[in-house]
Amino acid sequence: MYFEENNPIDVVLNDLFEHYRANVADVDKITKALLERAVVKQQTDIVNDHIAFRTLGVPHLGVQSFEKIFLSFGYKKMDYYYFEGKKLDAYWYAPPSPEYPRIFVSELRVAELSQDAQDIITKYTKHITADPVDALDLNNGKELAAFLQKPLWDLPTSKEYETLLAESEYAAWVIYNRYYLNHYTISIHELKDGYNTLEEFNAFLESIGIKLNTSGGKIKTSADGLLRQSSTVSALYDASFSDGQVLKIAGSYVEFAERSVLPEYKELPADQITSKHRRDGFETNNADKIFESTYTTQIKQ
Repeated sequence: MYFEENNPIDVVLNDLFEHYRANVADVDKITKALLERAVVKQQTDIVNDHIAFRTLGVPHLGVQSFEKIFLSFGYKKMDYYYFEGKKLDAYWYAPPSPEYPRIFVSELRVAELSQDAQDIITKYTKHITADPVDALDLNNGKELAAFLQKPLWDLPTSKEYETLLAESEYAAWVIYNRYYLNHYTISIHELKDGYNTLEEFNAFLESIGIKLNTSGGKIKTSADGLLRQSSTVSALYDASFSDGQVLKIAGSYVEFAERSVLPEYKELPADQITSKHRRDGFETNNADKIFESTYTTQIKQ
């Protein structure tokens, strides 16, 4: 996923992906194997279905702040999703043109956590007294890219991290990783025969030593059967905390999506099918299980 950098959105997406690729070893491992097997000729042949971010539902942050960046690029806010068990709200955003990925942004319902958890999150975010996005030049790609890599609050202590982890693994992930890109997603249906179904692609992934998220099964399927998703499990990396302690914590992961052709277009010749003919959007039950790619239950199994 790289763009020509003709406008701010290109600069931001390239920068996000470069930081992500450098820190998530599975990205290059998968890309290298696809190149070696001539599934793609170059990395840019891989179509990115969507990228995802996690946020905190506190004053001046959360979805209402974060979305301003992508709305300024011409993204359109689409469906709302609610994850009761994980205490999350989420929206997805349709891109301004087909070459760009969808955006999926989730937000923790902080007010529904225990008082101890709320106190920890408030301790680190209470100094944010205005929406930080409002201070940005939304036409300056480099400024926006720098913002998305910038810590908005101090590092927590290891004990605070572990307190959050015990109650909400999502909360623990965000308090340490902030706005770091949570995952990017390969469009499996865009690959050549032999790799363009999740059964085939998952077999390929496991053949090169990639560990898959098994929550809800390795393939998560929407109620209509038209959206199927799989994902890797986050690796653990050494994270330093403000009290000098180092813990192994979850980072980011890679997702894979297979979007089927909608029934009304099933008679179209394969060479005429474009993204508008395929199942769009997301599915709450699928996404609920994909979130667990950074959860201890998946990482340690």
